[in-house]
Amino acid sequence: MNGLAGKRVVVTGGSSGIGEATVRRFRDEGAHVVSIALDGDIECDVADPEQVAAALERAGDVDVLVANAGISIRHDFLDIREDEFRRVLDVNLGGVFRCAQQAARRMDEGVILVTASTNGLSGHEHYADYNASKAGVILLARTMARELAPRIRVNAVCPGYVLTPMQRAEYTDEMLAEVNAGIPLGRHADPAEIAALFAFLASDDARYITGAAIAIDGGETA
Repeated sequence: MNGLAGKRVVVTGGSSGIGEATVRRFRDEGAHVVSIALDGDIECDVADPEQVAAALERAGDVDVLVANAGISIRHDFLDIREDEFRRVLDVNLGGVFRCAQQAARRMDEGVILVTASTNGLSGHEHYADYNASKAGVILLARTMARELAPRIRVNAVCPGYVLTPMQRAEYTDEMLAEVNAGIPLGRHADPAEIAALFAFLASDDARYITGAAIAIDGGETA
């Protein structure tokens, strides 16, 4: 990708799944990458404002932020506990807000990319709190894109089903097969395919793209 070599990139949730693949992809592109996670290069719980501020201070100057850290809990709407709801929102939405704000303050020019979800575009059963958090992430990204332009571009990537450790832990083989049957391309995404989209959006090839929420879902939402 054009313009990524030598860029200073911070990836939150960079120790597994989409985040880990994104760290690898940007390093392959010649970028200098720092992973911020509970077990990353810099340890941080993105739900904690003080930890986020300290982590971004340690990371230093930032050209690209990929705000990817997130959690999900599969449960019926009527069974969601207050503490679970707060935790999901605080990590998925609050974490993006905190990390993006800290990164933007350290950017002269740059790119902020956030991991949203097709769950933020339409309702999915058993994930009401997660869906709400991802819908919030999309509107937060679009608002940041307007306020921070033209200095900083901001886009939301909306994956569909991705075969990550988090997904694998929540779904049986039968559930995975059922999901795949409803996807036109017939399979879950590989995390590296999501990472490739992040790399493109961070590159100079995407210099006119901002405020977008891009679905990458094998045609599911079509």
